[in-house]
Amino acid sequence: MRIERYPYRASAWSEGGLVAQSDSCLCLEEPGQTPVLFFPLADIDLERLESEGRRHAVVEPPAAEGALAGFGAFNQDQVRIEISDGRQGDAPRDVTIKRFPTWGDAAHLIDQLDVRPDGGISFVGVARSDGRRPVVEGSQMLGQAIVAAGRHAAGRRVVSSSMIFLRSADARQPLRFELEELSSGRIFTGLGVRVLQGERCSAAGTLLLEVPSEELIRYAVEPPDVPGPYESQPYDMGVTGRDIRVVEGAYSNDPDAPVGSPVVDAWVRFRDVPKEPAVHAGLLAQFSGHMSIAAALRPHAGISQDQAHRTLSMGINAINLSLHRAVRADEWMLYHHLSTFAGDGMTHSECRVHDVAGDLLASFSVEAMVRPFPAGTGTVDDRTAL
Repeated sequence: MRIERYPYRASAWSEGGLVAQSDSCLCLEEPGQTPVLFFPLADIDLERLESEGRRHAVVEPPAAEGALAGFGAFNQDQVRIEISDGRQGDAPRDVTIKRFPTWGDAAHLIDQLDVRPDGGISFVGVARSDGRRPVVEGSQMLGQAIVAAGRHAAGRRVVSSSMIFLRSADARQPLRFELEELSSGRIFTGLGVRVLQGERCSAAGTLLLEVPSEELIRYAVEPPDVPGPYESQPYDMGVTGRDIRVVEGAYSNDPDAPVGSPVVDAWVRFRDVPKEPAVHAGLLAQFSGHMSIAAALRPHAGISQDQAHRTLSMGINAINLSLHRAVRADEWMLYHHLSTFAGDGMTHSECRVHDVAGDLLASFSVEAMVRPFPAGTGTVDDRTAL
């Protein structure tokens, strides 16, 4: 169990309006459990709750919980908790609202990418799960592998990476990244990688690293002509410290959303990223698996990602990523997802990442599955890391 001061302003709303607001909340986390936010009782409008007949919506911890004395948590079936996701001094346009409980913070994503040496040329990552869906995203594994490769071949940067996802990995258990040096020359290093959980191989791939060269020629495709981040719609994916703005609201988990072209454009920016270039590249990769399936589903009425793992089996099977230049994940990145095929239970997307100036940072393709569960089942297909 871990109790920490929560770094963001939190507000609690009942049907009658605002019932609490505080910059001094405490967050209780237990492995594999949904986090709980505790408000100082002094910041809770207990009189309003009493008048609404909702005083019981505030749960005070047992007296033994000394660190939480004077605090109370809300029953979120009756009270909605919102987080003002921004730093002190941020312009209003840089502050977004996230619904609590969240999966966590961008700092937790960065901690997962911060793989640790584990003997030889192997690395291990930390586990994190909020207990709601304890499955590791494939793009997270790719991002961790990029960081591991950059640390093994210091001074070289990953320019090409490819990974296939073979079976699901449990987010409550750590992952081990075993690298194999396929070649190491004066300019290029080739690595193989296997992602293991215990004795099970969840993913495998290759990475190519280079020593940066003096530029001789340059050309890149133009970015899509879309509104900028502040003209786009904020989207809450349950991670504070990461800002997502979806162009024209094209990303939705609503099966009743209007159909559209198989394209989703989204601006993404992370907060407080370490200087290490491999971590910035890893964060770019970490988001590469988030929206390509949604682009493939957009032209089809009555189907969306909210059906994933319930009535439909959906997941990323492979990602091929080329990194064209240095990445700054703490600056706006435009992810352009174009689905070029959907059929036979599979989808294919061709995607690009541009910076806010329009320069091309990366290109990637995604192979994914969208298919009904086999007869008599209704669980995640064990062959795919989702």
